[in-house]
Amino acid sequence: MCNLFLFLLVGWIAGEFLVNFWLIAGDVLSGTSSSGVHHFGVLEGWFGSHWWNSRFFVVLLTTLCVFTPLACFKRVDSLRYTSAVSVALAVVFVVITAGIAIVKLISGGISMPKLFPEVTDLNSVWNLFTAVPVLVTAYICHYNVHTIDNELDDSSQIKPIVRTSLLLCSTVYITTSFFGFLLFGDQTLDDVLANFDSNLGIPYSSILNDAVRVSYAIHLMLVFPIIFHALRLNLDGLVFPSARPLSGDNKRFAGVTAALLLVIFLAANFIPSIWDAFQFTGATAAVCIAFIFPAAITLRDRHSIASKKDKILSVFMIVLAVFSNAVAVYSDARAMFTKSDDSQT
Repeated sequence: MCNLFLFLLVGWIAGEFLVNFWLIAGDVLSGTSSSGVHHFGVLEGWFGSHWWNSRFFVVLLTTLCVFTPLACFKRVDSLRYTSAVSVALAVVFVVITAGIAIVKLISGGISMPKLFPEVTDLNSVWNLFTAVPVLVTAYICHYNVHTIDNELDDSSQIKPIVRTSLLLCSTVYITTSFFGFLLFGDQTLDDVLANFDSNLGIPYSSILNDAVRVSYAIHLMLVFPIIFHALRLNLDGLVFPSARPLSGDNKRFAGVTAALLLVIFLAANFIPSIWDAFQFTGATAAVCIAFIFPAAITLRDRHSIASKKDKILSVFMIVLAVFSNAVAVYSDARAMFTKSDDSQT
């Protein structure tokens, strides 16, 4: 029963990650709307608004021409070149964003952004917790570790691989958030890439805007198959627990792959906002995988290797995770219902 629950959680969060990727790609290529303001996508900026660069058609074309071919690889090792390119594109994205911010800062085109949130009442305190699930989701990568470890010739390499990955991710997250907020301040959108649709007040602004958005959109597309690989293995293990390995059954492999792509494609077209997706993913499955499950395993301590300090820390992790994310879910739901009531009135 525990294994079944774990399979479901891993599948849920991996699937949500992929939906988020498609949402971002759709926002970048076909545009998005926020607070009644439409932010043009790359294709809209180049060719104008047409039926063939609408969100649905762009996501459909991306699914058929990019995601589906990448999802057909059976081994993570086959994705080493696309993964290398995705890392390079992430670096390009960070360098361009930082360069734009530094140039504007030197020229005096950036005012001092607000460094601290405005806390005026109890509701604003609760709203601070809505950022917790997003931060948690950003560092969830546990479900890929064993898949990669199984294909390594030397298992001792997994530790430096994980450390390097965490360092790289932290660097990208911190620099992107810092320079992005420095550039746009209070106008920063849920999907910061949508901010790069207007004149930045520097030479070659439109070219740099497109370079930032296109580089990160391609980066997400190339990261997609790594997460999809873990999702497919977990779903197959859940539905076909006693079947032979998925890589040896082409029909089952094709069926599971097609079913997952269809479900994720439909979800990406019906979820309205990347912020909503990240919030509820982080507040549910992500918290279980990041905090509650590791802490529960430590408390169980089947091999009697956990110290008293480890167990105290584990209890603290569980209590903190449950409390902070219960508040986050409440705040998210309250904000959604409040927004719905305001739109009706």
